[in-house]
Amino acid sequence: MNIAERCVVAIDYTLKTADGSLIDTSEGDEPLHYLHGGGQIVPGLESALLGKAVGDKLSVVVKPEDGYGLHRGDRVLTVPRSSLPEGEEPEVGMQLEAVGRRGEHIVLWVKEVHAETVVLDGNHPLAGETLHFDVEVKAIREATEEELTHGHAHGPDGHHHH
Repeated sequence: MNIAERCVVAIDYTLKTADGSLIDTSEGDEPLHYLHGGGQIVPGLESALLGKAVGDKLSVVVKPEDGYGLHRGDRVLTVPRSSLPEGEEPEVGMQLEAVGRRGEHIVLWVKEVHAETVVLDGNHPLAGETLHFDVEVKAIREATEEELTHGHAHGPDGHHHH
């Protein structure tokens, strides 16, 4: 079986930046299970995996526009500390959730903390980065109807309780 839409795929992976810094790995842990075509991994990696089979190993370089996007300056804003949730003491690297103008949920990362203000960044922390993946395909199976309805993999055997 080869990787295609509507498949659940298990991969072992290592992700590094262009300078070789380790970002994430499945080494020593369970493989990552995802629904191919479900938008659960970056588009550049998903495209590279299409058609691959169990046992295939590949190194994939994903440009920012096919990963977490380009870094956009208009997504960085300075807000008064008083606009943060009450009792929330901001720290650099902290993740906050906000609601946008259209009711959408927005994830923001604290970049700087000052006496009266906080700098928040709506870009993903890896926006603008070229990503280097080393991947091995460990398993492929057809997705269950429940997984297709839910839009994500439920694990190695397709069973998962919400």
